[in-house]
Amino acid sequence: MNRPAPSDARLIELFLDMLAAEQGAGDNTLSAYRSDLEDLAGFLVRKRQGFVSAETQTLRDYLSDLDERGFKSSSVARRLSSTRHLFRFLLNERTRSDDPAAILSGPKRGRGLPKVLSIADVDRLLARARELAQAPGNSDAQRIRAIRMVCLLEVLYATGLRVSELVSLPLSAARRDARMIVVRGKGDKERLVPLNESSKQAMTDYLAAVEAGRDPKDAPKSAAKPSKWLFPSFGESGHLTRQHFARDLKDLAVAAGLPARAISPHVLRHAFASHLLHNGADLRIVQTLLGHTDISTTQIYTHVVEERLKSLVRDLHPLAEGKT
Repeated sequence: MNRPAPSDARLIELFLDMLAAEQGAGDNTLSAYRSDLEDLAGFLVRKRQGFVSAETQTLRDYLSDLDERGFKSSSVARRLSSTRHLFRFLLNERTRSDDPAAILSGPKRGRGLPKVLSIADVDRLLARARELAQAPGNSDAQRIRAIRMVCLLEVLYATGLRVSELVSLPLSAARRDARMIVVRGKGDKERLVPLNESSKQAMTDYLAAVEAGRDPKDAPKSAAKPSKWLFPSFGESGHLTRQHFARDLKDLAVAAGLPARAISPHVLRHAFASHLLHNGADLRIVQTLLGHTDISTTQIYTHVVEERLKSLVRDLHPLAEGKT
């Protein structure tokens, strides 16, 4: 891929600075925008254009190029959104006097239903994780890692946290008297999320296992600088990474006899929301728990509500089939 021209690279940095400062965009969002816009800038270099000189037809050619490269319609739509945001920014900053992306149209796509695990599938995952945590012959490191997986699953299914929120939970989230945890989500916004007894017990068991597995000779070093994270690691972030958890989760899925491709941290977040709605939770409550700013984001789960309403009418209406 061609590298962006220096001037375009500078405009990308200014645009990302604006997103971070004015919209509170997180690292993952900024990384996605950077990837999209660097790809666009590389295409424009081949056309001997840049962000300041790009024409509408060239941007249409770029969308066609994405299609030829085999990008899914959802990925093309995301890159189109990044493109529109950039050129709107350039117009507002008076770097350009027009917006060549304003009349672009993207691929038509319906909003797909989220992949959802059944309650039985979640139970199966949890049961297998507990079996592995209690397996004889585990070393201390293997046992702690297995108990950590039980804790991660229990907390994720109990709260519906985003995976980035889950792995970066502070140690204080595991306080014995905690009924709620404060979660810092997208845009650095905070929300309160309740804990159930299973997740609280899982955190207690996990911390007890970590403490029991410490080597006494390491105690002075540990005491000097204890980790502030619930799931610490030796990586740059200081806590377990999203990628590490996702890999371990897929390994667990295989061990539980479930297809690895169908399991991810985000699928468990969907399961949390769908199972709540299926059991009668209000859509607005689920929106708050998930940390969605807009109710339209939560409405991808309305198919669950619709199915529940149909079953209620079928089972409870006095004139339903079989009751006349």
